Amino acid sequence: MTTIEQSNNAPHVVHIEGEMTIYRAAEIKQTLLTPIVESAVVEFNLSKVTELDSAGVQLLMLAKRTAQTKHGDVRLVALSPAVLDVMQLLYFRDASAIAPRTG
Repeated sequence: MTTIEQSNNAPHVVHIEGEMTIYRAAEIKQTLLTPIVESAVVEFNLSKVTELDSAGVQLLMLAKRTAQTKHGDVRLVALSPAVLDVMQLLYFRDASAIAPRTG
């Protein structure tokens, strides 16, 4: 489920709930890209995202790139624990996530 809100000159705020996975990729893609056409700045509130896989990450990257081509911006706000876990893994903030070199 998603909801969108906007008030005078403020960024669109898109609340995404549930899974951001390959199983919802088509639905979420439209949800992420539609507000970018209407507003220069879009905030994605991810506080109620329960699961994020590589397809969800790719969609967030697509939204960011699409906004940048229109000289806009995308902000990720209120990250859920599931989103934080994936972001930490992607940015290797936890040294235990990096496998030791062999050989």
